[in-house]
Amino acid sequence: MEPIDVHFARTLRALRKARGLTQESLAQRAGIDYKYLQKLESSKPSSPTLATLDKLAAGLQISLVELIRSISEDDM
Repeated sequence: MEPIDVHFARTLRALRKARGLTQESLAQRAGIDYKYLQKLESSKPSSPTLATLDKLAAGLQISLVELIRSISEDDM
């Protein structure tokens, strides 16, 4: 079973790409640092806070619940 932070990184990358966003554009839309977003999507990601998850959801134009649901629906 894959660690949750790695699973989240993969899911976040897929959601971003599905919306045609670059890391820079999502970071700007979410109001987070571009380098931090790179780290969240890396192979050794950091774990985001709930506030960061909320910002990412807003940047992706989905609700926080939808973001969390997309993580849990993807096969771990």
